[in-house]
Amino acid sequence: MALEEKRAWSMLLVAIVSYTVFLALVLGRAGDEPLARTPYVAALLWTVGGAIAANIVLHIALAALSPEDADTKDQRDREIHRFGEHVGQSFVVLGGVAGLVLAMAGSDQFWIANAIYLAFVLSSLLGSATKIVSYRLGFHPW
Repeated sequence: MALEEKRAWSMLLVAIVSYTVFLALVLGRAGDEPLARTPYVAALLWTVGGAIAANIVLHIALAALSPEDADTKDQRDREIHRFGEHVGQSFVVLGGVAGLVLAMAGSDQFWIANAIYLAFVLSSLLGSATKIVSYRLGFHPW
């Protein structure tokens, strides 16, 4: 398995775990109050920061465990990476648009922040899944 595919798997898993932790924290704090009044900022910042740190640590660990692959990236790896990033970016755009629509509609900051955060998570999931599928089923540049 190529190092870049391992990195895609680690990104996929970290995105799932971090967003699940965020949801558990926010939904666990909700209680009887409306969800929009639930404190979410600290949970959002900690889970995003934790996900970034976990990805860095995992990428370093993966490179250390396969030092022969750490510095090698062929044309196929570069094309798969670029393709996965392009596919994943669609959710960043959708999240930005969703955030703008929610802001123009006068929605609470809770919903705007959560829509944008969800878009980033979906972007990571879709981009990583695209890379994994490209490695597993083959990648044919257009």
